[in-house]
Amino acid sequence: MKKLNEIKPADGAKTSKKRVGRGIGSGLGKTAGRGHKGQRARSGGYHKVGFEGGQMPIQRRLPKRGFRSTTVKQTAEVRLSELEKLGVDEIDLTVLKAANVVPATALQAKVIKSGELSRKLQLKGVLVTKGARAAVEAAGGSVTDIDTTPAADASSPASDASPAE
Repeated sequence: MKKLNEIKPADGAKTSKKRVGRGIGSGLGKTAGRGHKGQRARSGGYHKVGFEGGQMPIQRRLPKRGFRSTTVKQTAEVRLSELEKLGVDEIDLTVLKAANVVPATALQAKVIKSGELSRKLQLKGVLVTKGARAAVEAAGGSVTDIDTTPAADASSPASDASPAE
């Protein structure tokens, strides 16, 4: 067993940096490995990452795939079995946050059908799946939906009417 003061890297693991442009004998003198002429031989001459000489780049030739929702981290899932354990009959987002069922950073919660529900609950201001809604209503509870429609008065025809002259 080696001691800490005897440990050293394996042979060939640590190599010194190549010093280019240091004379003919180094093998990387004169053009310093850049070749003769051309854009890559010039100082400051280089294209951005992905540039293919004017040809349509591969990241634009290939089709786009997939979708990653930006709101997925803002919505927390809540199981029916977790609601069963809460000692409250009226449940909304603040109650779920207070009971540490959802993270404090969650902007909304969605109840999913996982587990059993045997008591009567009132859900307000939380999203509910079809199966969870059926389970809550079967237990004698009720679900009040979130109003996701935009304000009706903002686009009413009365506001668009011009004043009578």
